[in-house]
Amino acid sequence: MILNIFEMFSLPFFQKALIVGISISICAALLGVSMVLKKNSMIGDGLSHVGYGAAAIASALNFAPLAFAMPIVVIASIFILKLTEKSKIHGDAAIAIIASSSLAIGYTVIHTAGTNIDIESYLYGSINFITTEELIISVSLCLIVILAFILLYNKIFALTFDETFFKSTGSKSSIYSVIIAILCSLTVVVGMKILGALLISSLIIFPTISARQVFKTYKSVIIASVIISVLCCMVGVIMNFYIDFPAGSTIVIVNLIVLLIFIAIGKILKR
Repeated sequence: MILNIFEMFSLPFFQKALIVGISISICAALLGVSMVLKKNSMIGDGLSHVGYGAAAIASALNFAPLAFAMPIVVIASIFILKLTEKSKIHGDAAIAIIASSSLAIGYTVIHTAGTNIDIESYLYGSINFITTEELIISVSLCLIVILAFILLYNKIFALTFDETFFKSTGSKSSIYSVIIAILCSLTVVVGMKILGALLISSLIIFPTISARQVFKTYKSVIIASVIISVLCCMVGVIMNFYIDFPAGSTIVIVNLIVLLIFIAIGKILKR
């Protein structure tokens, strides 16, 4: 068994899957902390539906799904921000409107295209078929997200916990909100290849919720979230290749188990 695991790590397609999985896990965990603490965690779910709809349209038109979906999801994320800021529509309602509309449009295009289009990989994930292009995009995105958090750490911290004070200092919160939204939308689109549109939002939510059960400071929650996210992804990918479990759903189940464990640990520490 140990020998087989070591052999598995030497396989090129497994290495690609693991690198992409870890890269997206880091992105999702870093962005998830800010989004969960600001109670915007469901935006990931909404954007994943937009991504699925865009991928469906791209497939029907014989376009590259990833390249086609990226700008559309970015625009959708900015539109959701502006819609909640300048209208009477609340954030969750705006997300629901955009998400359901995107799914409806995507399905309608597929249905009327009259061709046999298989975009199931974008619905449930398909980590076994990672291309070199997707590998490069994932690693590049990971580096960009890490760099953004290093350079904008204080800004993101202030924006997350006290946006009113942040604005009073003369800083334009909308700029940084848009940056986070864009990075989140790109993470969602690329992450659909791993977990699929139905599950990618869990990669944003679970690690932060788990970390908050035990860790209390902002920095410790960020570090713990990244570690949890990466480890859960690694377990899911390994189980996918070794036991033939579906990678996406396995990663979510492992995250759920970790959350339950951390909830128990948190209650013990409070005694």
